Amino acid sequence: MSLSSPFIHRPVATTLMTAAIALGGAIAFLMLPVSPLPQVDFPTISVGASLPGASPEIMASSVATPLERQFGRIASVTEMTSTSSLGSTSITMQFALDRNIDGAARDVQAAINSARAYLPSNLPSNPTWRKVNPSDAPIMILALTSDVYGRGPLYDAASTILMQRLSQIEGVGHVIVGGSSLPAVRVEVNPTRLNAYGLGLQDVANVLSRQNVNLAKGQISDDTTTADITVNDQLLKAVDYQPLIVGYQNGDAVKLAKMKKLHGLTDVNSDQRNEGLQAHLDYDRPTALRMGITPLELDNTFYAGFGQDQVSTMYTALNQYHVVMEVAPKYRQSPEGLKYVYLSTGNGGGRFP
Repeated sequence: MSLSSPFIHRPVATTLMTAAIALGGAIAFLMLPVSPLPQVDFPTISVGASLPGASPEIMASSVATPLERQFGRIASVTEMTSTSSLGSTSITMQFALDRNIDGAARDVQAAINSARAYLPSNLPSNPTWRKVNPSDAPIMILALTSDVYGRGPLYDAASTILMQRLSQIEGVGHVIVGGSSLPAVRVEVNPTRLNAYGLGLQDVANVLSRQNVNLAKGQISDDTTTADITVNDQLLKAVDYQPLIVGYQNGDAVKLAKMKKLHGLTDVNSDQRNEGLQAHLDYDRPTALRMGITPLELDNTFYAGFGQDQVSTMYTALNQYHVVMEVAPKYRQSPEGLKYVYLSTGNGGGRFP
């Protein structure tokens, strides 16, 4: 007796059983918990760096390229893409599925440390990294409004208080604050008046950079008491910068208030634009060298006036704020404003437009 004999002698029962199996399979297929797109977590790390005032080309060549060279030495990197825009660059690395994301993060941090010597010296801060999921999208967007405070104070509160509280919620992976920037002090320089006093943009930048320090001062003590030494060495308001002396003319002190406007800042140029308009400057190297002007002095002067140079940092208990220097708005509206900027020769031979 073969296995098929019972089914041959009982055709009705065989037909009913076949129909029951087919019906049960159809019902089970509809109830199977199978996703058409399986949940796969790709080990991905994103690295960001910023240099205020730098064009996308400079960000790509001087910031993104050194980082990419170091990241290329990391094992199991399957894909690397970078995007450079005005003042910022972002590099995204995707690793093999069998690569541990925590180990990859340590390698990325080591690569950033190795690349620091090849990055621009005026980079405000070291590049930062974070773990990301390429398929992630914001699940909640919160907006802050106020009839009393401006965008700067609202952004300050969101970045120093609200962002930290939201990041502590279980299940929250990343919190981004946008829409403005931290409050700062903007110094708008009038280059024509500055030249009348025999000063350059770099002279003002050097004075401002020395006004805010955050160093230990020590302690005083006797047999029973010990006290810390504190100094009011932080200028946190624009009005505090007006009495600063930036130079001397005919024995008289030239104060900052005589040549520039200072006001609280609510947004340090956060617009990101690729392939924007450019003002090209031809550098006559032989003539400049005869005058004692080097390419480095040229770059430093223009960056001090047109690059939103963060010349100083103000420290508080909760955050850090910047002092930003640039030329007055009317000198930034067209290339004609460049002819009012004067360069000081390195050998003290004079100043040239």
